[in-house]
Amino acid sequence: MPLNDMREILKHWSPRVETASSLRQSGAMPYAIIEGRMAFLLITSRRSGKWIFPKGAIEPDMTPWESAAVEAQEEAGVTGEISSEIIGTYRTGAGGDNAGLVDVDLYPLRVTQQFDDYKEKGQRMRHWATLSEARRLLADQTLGRLALALHNRMISS
Repeated sequence: MPLNDMREILKHWSPRVETASSLRQSGAMPYAIIEGRMAFLLITSRRSGKWIFPKGAIEPDMTPWESAAVEAQEEAGVTGEISSEIIGTYRTGAGGDNAGLVDVDLYPLRVTQQFDDYKEKGQRMRHWATLSEARRLLADQTLGRLALALHNRMISS
């Protein structure tokens, strides 16, 4: 590709990804602080079985953080106090028939209740992990860095 063509492409390039429906996704980063130590609740993705945080499409009648809290309840079986402030954004494959990339905004969720039965119990595993274990298990390094950012914010405050 000639340099001028590359410059033209980059001039119009945006770091934001637009999906076919032009919607971003939102996700929850479920955590708990027990005896001064922070733990994160990870779940497996349905398709690949990789460790991730709950996420999904933003419901039209909900804020992104409310939608993230619903995903946490359906996918991980937890409820709690969801923050309206994102901890960060990561990019992942849209999966399914949508094949492509999607940006996911992650919202911290301090878990106050965990349920034995929940909507996607038979489709996913869930696992509480310390920060170091979560960073090792998470499929995407960006998720590990976001967990570290939340850890540093919560433990230092």
